[in-house]
Amino acid sequence: MSIEKVRSFFHSYGMEERILEFAESSATVELAAHAVGCDPARIAKTLSFDLAGEPILVVTAGDMRIAGAKFKAEFHGKPKMLSADMVESAIGHAVGGVCPFAVNDGVKVYLDVSLKRFDTVFPACGSGNSAIELTPEELEKYSGAVGWVNVCK
Repeated sequence: MSIEKVRSFFHSYGMEERILEFAESSATVELAAHAVGCDPARIAKTLSFDLAGEPILVVTAGDMRIAGAKFKAEFHGKPKMLSADMVESAIGHAVGGVCPFAVNDGVKVYLDVSLKRFDTVFPACGSGNSAIELTPEELEKYSGAVGWVNVCK
């Protein structure tokens, strides 16, 4: 199970106790915001893309949308989201629990600058009813992000 991979990942840093699990679904930005009790913008949504045949993740603030032109300029290709049936095998987490932690080898993670306006954000932890509260700096560290990008509207 994907959340167990993430729990094991955070255990190696001594922070698995920071993972939040909910009785209700947190599989969408709105549901996650309700479960956590925060503004939807503070949900760090993780989007899965196919970039020239390679899976990548882009983590954005919950209130943002990908801007096609900015994405194309940054990555030199059009944004093509992975189909729902491809996400788990390509990334290592199923739709609803996709997160930038404990992903498959070779999956590059990028963080959108829209996250930097918050003191803390809440990315998922591998299941449709989990999250963890992290600062943008912690998110960068633990996600192993390639870097920060500006690809949102």
